[in-house]
Amino acid sequence: QLQLAESGGGLVQAGESLDLACVASGHHFASYTMGWFRQAPGKEREFVATISRGGGVADYVDFVKGRFTISRDNAANAVYLQMNSLKPEDTAVYYCAASLSGATKLRSGSPDAWGRGTQVTVSP
Repeated sequence: QLQLAESGGGLVQAGESLDLACVASGHHFASYTMGWFRQAPGKEREFVATISRGGGVADYVDFVKGRFTISRDNAANAVYLQMNSLKPEDTAVYYCAASLSGATKLRSGSPDAWGRGTQVTVSP
C-alpha cells in the first residue's frame, strides 16, 4: 500500500496561484488512480480532482474547472495540483488520495490510501 505525503501548501492572496505536490512511497504507483480532496473548516471532505493511471484522463469538480490542473509523473511517483485564480473559498486542507479500484471508488471517498494533508489559505 502506498504512503502519501503532500507539500506546497501555504498562504496566498486571492487571485494568486499555488502548486501542490504529493509524493508516494511504495510499489506500483502507476497502478493507482490518484486524486485530490479538500476539507474546509466545519465542512466535510470533498472531491476536487482525479487523474487516471497513465495520466491521460483527468476529471474535476465543477467549482475548480478551468482553474485547477491535476497531473502526474509516474517516474517520480508524484501527483500534482496546480491551482490558479485562487479564491478565499478555496481555503482548506488539501489531501492526496490513491485508489487501485479506479476513479469511481476514489471519488466516493473510499480510496486505498490518504495523505495527511497540506493547508491552503487564501486571503481576500
